[in-house]
Amino acid sequence: MNQKYLILIVGPTAIGKTKTSIALAKHFSSEIISADSRQFYKEMNLGTAVPSLQELEEVPHHFIQHLSVNENYNVGEYETEALQLIDQKFKQLDLLFLVGGSGLYIDAVEKGLDYFPEVSPEIRKELQKAFLEKGIYSLQEKLKILDSEYYKKVDLNNAHRLIRALEVCIGTGKPYSYFLGKKVNERNFNVIKIGLNAEREFLYHRINKRVDQMMEKGLLEEAKKLYEKKYLNALQTVGYKELFAYLDKESNLNQAVEEIKKNTRRYAKRQMTWLRKDKNIEWFEHDEDLNKIIDYIKLKTS
Repeated sequence: MNQKYLILIVGPTAIGKTKTSIALAKHFSSEIISADSRQFYKEMNLGTAVPSLQELEEVPHHFIQHLSVNENYNVGEYETEALQLIDQKFKQLDLLFLVGGSGLYIDAVEKGLDYFPEVSPEIRKELQKAFLEKGIYSLQEKLKILDSEYYKKVDLNNAHRLIRALEVCIGTGKPYSYFLGKKVNERNFNVIKIGLNAEREFLYHRINKRVDQMMEKGLLEEAKKLYEKKYLNALQTVGYKELFAYLDKESNLNQAVEEIKKNTRRYAKRQMTWLRKDKNIEWFEHDEDLNKIIDYIKLKTS
């Protein structure tokens, strides 16, 4: 195998990407690069479904809990660091696995970041002010009007992403999605995309069960430790925001847990809607015989 291959393992949250990617990486004596931005932060352990210590020991993992929530980190830095690591690893390996997660981060590695015109910083200040005064719902509704396409893709509970998209919409007079996919950077590796799928009822049941397990393992206690830092970008995410609202006495605990489940289900639905548009993804059921996926990879790399 002279050419180099980056195998993307994608699918909605809770579908089983971790288990499948570890089994595949072990079979091919390879390594795993995470493209799940929620799993970058070491203080966010329970709410991000980060691989267990046992799973991390089974094959080498990269970009897992390597940052603090106090650090500013963006997709541009991730792209640079991930590509450097990939180049380094491809000196010894012919095949690597990229697992996610976060569509923006996957796209950055596969195709490169899109170009966006400069916009006035005053627009961002106004949007941040609106967020603080009116809440995230105001941002969601504005994006739905200005860019319905990106609205269907973005994590609607991520205020940072919403503000970024809205400042481009307002500052340029064009939808944020207009600038997506305009630029494709050449890569010195081939990409193979594998998607994991499941019936919606099964996936939603799995999400609900996982949230219950997170709570049993101490997610509320973890949120309490992070409460004073709740304003940080890294913590503007499902699983923590709802518990921060509970700690602010805006809801009771049962309501907070149900909100986590509901928002996670919605996120999974948006992930699948977006992934289904990519005709280059080869889909397998979440419980597919692993040998079928292995055979597919061998076929594509032969």
